[in-house]
Amino acid sequence: MEVAGDNLVEAPNPIHGDILESIFNHVPLIDLVPATYVSKSWKFAVSTSLQEGAGGRRRRSKYRIKPWLLIYSQTTRFPHSTTAHAYDPRSHVWVQIHQPSIKFVSALRSSHSTLLYMLSPSIFSFSYDPLHLTWHHIKAPLMWRTDPIVAMVGKRIVIAGGTCHFEDDPLACEMYDLETSEWETCESMPAIFRESAAPTWLSVAVNSNKNKMYVVEKSTGVAYSFDPSIKAWHGPHHLRPHTITSICRYFIGFANNDRLILVGITGDDDIESVKLWEVDCESPEILRDIGEMPKQLVDKMKVRGDDGMGFDMSTWSSISVSLMDDFVYIYSSSDGGGSIIMCEIGGGDESSADNWSSVVSMNAGNDVDRYRLTNRIVLACSKVGLDDLDKAIMSKSRKFSTRDIM
Repeated sequence: MEVAGDNLVEAPNPIHGDILESIFNHVPLIDLVPATYVSKSWKFAVSTSLQEGAGGRRRRSKYRIKPWLLIYSQTTRFPHSTTAHAYDPRSHVWVQIHQPSIKFVSALRSSHSTLLYMLSPSIFSFSYDPLHLTWHHIKAPLMWRTDPIVAMVGKRIVIAGGTCHFEDDPLACEMYDLETSEWETCESMPAIFRESAAPTWLSVAVNSNKNKMYVVEKSTGVAYSFDPSIKAWHGPHHLRPHTITSICRYFIGFANNDRLILVGITGDDDIESVKLWEVDCESPEILRDIGEMPKQLVDKMKVRGDDGMGFDMSTWSSISVSLMDDFVYIYSSSDGGGSIIMCEIGGGDESSADNWSSVVSMNAGNDVDRYRLTNRIVLACSKVGLDDLDKAIMSKSRKFSTRDIM
């Protein structure tokens, strides 16, 4: 107790240490930013609560920062305005990002990583920071392209395939060097991709530590790697597990520790299962089976055809896969309001994918058919940290609010 004049005033009992960290564990990431400005001890407690294995635990902390799934919606009509939402798996909340509409150059696209881009015959615009605060506008590639594969590999942006029909080489590959600000011509894509050199048919993954890009044909599992340092392709490799013969779609991405992950959807006339394998990057060959989506979540992905008697194969293009750190997001825009399945690799066993869940879509409850006609949905995945949120808030160009989905 403290004495103030003739009155006794109860002194405040500050919260600190493990108790404060425990409280911060349950606070959404966007609300932890102002907490870092309260005091040095609070800032330290926030930082400690977000660390891997916080509080001396050997296993990874479930309250650590996890990669966000960002969903951008761009209207198909002038002025092509964009809106942005993000799902934070650490906090289990949707975040509405209030921001200026992205200046329209062409249809907004992503490489299912942090990179967003727009490509016109004269301009190539791209953004690769976690919250896409900064956009870069440069001259378009030498070849006119409508729907190429695009990936950021180290300090280079690789653009391959997707050329207009009147170009001589449909498999042309170019590379933009961020340090020299110059376009460079590379070896063309392998001839096997002549009929599939577009994001609809190819899945792309980047090993950021070794600066290599991997490309797999979604329908066959045939894969090649590209090395920007020598501007050449290597392969082919066949990502086909020996025990599974009915894979209909192949997707790839990199997890922590340079682990190349294959996501395979099996089935003939309908989706039967979704399985994950770890792949040896050097071979590349299948190393091990690391997990399978639970049946009840597989059922959420199933989309019935017009006759109501099975999977409508024309909807394969509506399935997207994004993988970052140890998180896999699988998104299908063809059902209900768009189903989102999430998997954490290494949830208790570093070689397993046993932590699966579904996320209620932002479009739940909307007139989905009308929404598809008027909006283009673009997915990205970003490692968003406190510094990124702080920078966005201080720029006064972004505001964040959590949004409940019923």
